[in-house]
Amino acid sequence: MQIGIDSFVSSVTDPGTGRASTPAERVARLLEEVVAADEAGLDTFGIGEHHRPEYYDSAPPVLLAAAAARTRRIRLNSAVSVLSANDPVRLFQEFATLDLVSQGRAELVVGRGSFTEAFPLFGLELTDYDSLFEEKLDLLLRIRASSTVHWSGRHRPALTGQGVYPRPVQEQLPIWVGVGGSPESFVRAGLLGLPLMVAIIGGEPRRFRPLVDLYRRAGAEAGHAPEELRVSIHVPGFVADTDSEAADLFYPGYERMFGGIAAERGFPPVTRARFDASLGPASALFIGSPRTVAEKVRSVSADLGGLARLTVQMTNPGIAHDAMLHAIGLLGGDVAPAVRAA
Repeated sequence: MQIGIDSFVSSVTDPGTGRASTPAERVARLLEEVVAADEAGLDTFGIGEHHRPEYYDSAPPVLLAAAAARTRRIRLNSAVSVLSANDPVRLFQEFATLDLVSQGRAELVVGRGSFTEAFPLFGLELTDYDSLFEEKLDLLLRIRASSTVHWSGRHRPALTGQGVYPRPVQEQLPIWVGVGGSPESFVRAGLLGLPLMVAIIGGEPRRFRPLVDLYRRAGAEAGHAPEELRVSIHVPGFVADTDSEAADLFYPGYERMFGGIAAERGFPPVTRARFDASLGPASALFIGSPRTVAEKVRSVSADLGGLARLTVQMTNPGIAHDAMLHAIGLLGGDVAPAVRAA
């Protein structure tokens, strides 16, 4: 199983000084985090896409290209690219270029996103949420298959044999489909034979087993080999020397980040009691000591019928940079080897 990190590049306030990092400081520290992940032996580093004031990741390919120039082996991916609000031609060109810069380490994870700001920003109708994604995914896969494409759709001007360049180093640029909880999304990914990235931010991961089985069954019925139908999960998490230290470090920023989202969407407020209740072995928060996190990774993989990859979303607006670097070292130096050994 591959183990990696996903980052949303949020603004960070140092808990010791109370000083918020500037955008330039935060981006510089992000690149230090990617280098640390590479040196720690982690397999992947992903950068999300948001168009909100508290995040600095509206242009993932630019950040990933900067990371590619500073790293040697770690694979670099989006987490996720909001395909519904993007142009598939331009997106492919950006990640093919990233593949050239990284010497074959680029991957795309495409999804519809959990926020909606991109739609009005780029002049799109939110009511077209699903049809935009389906149509653009079809075009993206056609571009991946051939440098010249004949294609027409409802949401974008037709292609009549134009060339899409450059082409990537990899013979086929990896494209994963990021999904939430829609059965239709799992089935679509299975029918296309695309690897699956399941975003799990709450509840119990094992509740996704019927949907993962649906994906695998749809893929098998469409004639795709089992090894093509890879499953990954994206989960919130953090690693420290002890369980209590990890929880205490993570909670203040967690409350700030998820509390704001809860207020926006009318969800119950975030409390320490609810947070602590989400730290159990069956929950979605992968927070604790290296041993605790490794055991949880192994358990959840078994619950979901085997995972090809697990990425930990450690973005937190209230964790000091040194503590984040230490967590990355523990994830790569202790958690990943324990999982692989098992």
